[in-house]
Order: sequence, then C-alpha cells, then structure tokens
Amino acid sequence: MRLLTLRLAQGEKTLTKAVRQDGDTLTEIDGFADVGALLKDPTWEATAKAASGATHPLEGADLAAVVPSPAKIICVGHNYRNHIKEMGREVPEFPTLFAKYQESLIGPNDDLALPQESDAVDWESELAVVIGKTGRRIAEADAADHIAGYAVLNDVSMRDYQFRTIQWLQGKTWEKSTPFGPALVTKDEFSGGLMSTAVDGEIQQQTPTNDVVFTPEFLVSYISTIITLNPGDVIATGTPGGVGHAQDPKRYLQEGQLLVTTIEGLGELKNRVIKEA
Repeated sequence: MRLLTLRLAQGEKTLTKAVRQDGDTLTEIDGFADVGALLKDPTWEATAKAASGATHPLEGADLAAVVPSPAKIICVGHNYRNHIKEMGREVPEFPTLFAKYQESLIGPNDDLALPQESDAVDWESELAVVIGKTGRRIAEADAADHIAGYAVLNDVSMRDYQFRTIQWLQGKTWEKSTPFGPALVTKDEFSGGLMSTAVDGEIQQQTPTNDVVFTPEFLVSYISTIITLNPGDVIATGTPGGVGHAQDPKRYLQEGQLLVTTIEGLGELKNRVIKEA
C-alpha cells in the first residue's frame, strides 16, 4: 500500500489530506490531515485500506512531505561502506546519530532553496524508515513490527556549516532543505532496491539500499534503547558514496539544477534548485 499527503487549495488556505494511491488515483482517507496523523491511529492500516473518500488524479497532485510534522527525525551517518571510504573514515562500531527538525522538510516536487549563507550545498540520497508502532528497548528481532514502511529522503547538507565543528547538526537541518516522499510504502511491499541521485540527469550516487553496516531493524532497536519511538517518527538511514563533497574537484548544487532522488519500489523526488528569496 502507498500512502501520501496531498495538499489541497481551499480558498486562500492550503489544507492537507492523507490519501491512498491506487495506480493513478489518490483516495482521501477521511478524518486524517496527513500520513503522520493516520499512523497515530492503532488501526491505521485497516483504515487506509478501507478508505473510500473523494478521489484526485495523481498527475499534477501537489504533494507535501509524506509525514509533514514528525516528532523526531533521527539521521544516521557513515552507514554505507562506499561513503565511509570516500570520506576517509573507519567503519564505525556504533551508529553515528544526529537530528533534523520538521521545519527542514519539503515535498517531493517542491523547489529546493539554496540558502544565502552557504556555498557548499550537497546531496545525500537516503532510505527513510517510518515508525508505525510505539516502542522502547525494542529487540532487533521485533523491530520490523514497529516499522510502518519506507520512503525516499535527501539529506541535503550545507557542508561549510556542517564541518565548522565536530558536531554536524548546523549543516543538516536548514529550513526547507530536505525533500521527503513521495509516498510511504508499507513494509510488506518493499524489500530493498537500487538508490540513486542524479543532478541534471547525471548519476552521482547509485547503490543498493541493503549495502549497509547497520540495517533498519538494528537502527530501530538501537535508537529505541535511547528514546521511545512513536508512530510517525522518521529514521534516515544514511547515504551511499558519490556525494559532491568527496569529488575532486568538489561539486555542489547550483541554481537551476534538477536534483532527482530515486529508490526502486518507492518512487522519486524531483526538486528544482533555486536561490532563496
């Protein structure tokens, strides 16, 4: 099942609705403003399957970040071996964790604004895990039961700010910098696929999502040891090799470029790069 958050114009306001995708049709799931709100209902899966609300065409749909306001966005660094190598690091014994905030999220087709303060804006394709069931100290063997599904995310990074200190947060959570979507694909319909990033049609990253040091199930277990995971929380599981910062010469996003992030079986993000007003 594919679940999305649809923006709808209502007069001068914009509302959002949780919808189910069936082919080229989006069906409203009545009573839920977005996928994050839906996941808080313990019967979310059955409710979504049974939904029969108003319908909309997928073509031309204005999509928000699939979970627009997660309480937690926990990100993992140095999880793909080819990225660890290109950054000159050792394979970690434990996950490298940092956070984003909901203000950083944008929709799968929204413009990506280059901030005035950074000249080193880089791409990082990632598989996002979306939590569907509350848990603390979740055993790795039970972790799959707490995963609602998966989505595509690009952890766009302001490298000049990221490397000002040994703490990365300031380079990772700029407002309106992180495309996320297009859909939450439930875990029964996704077992991994090829992840890629293209800039103006030129492939920069291309690696299977399962070529990781720490699996999604391990990450759910490890992170839940530290803090309770709740429905709608997001774990961004790391990026593969091919980031612009590791190239010689270094390459960063420029005004007018098209950033396309794809994971087979999940969909793609298509974000035009513009200068921040």
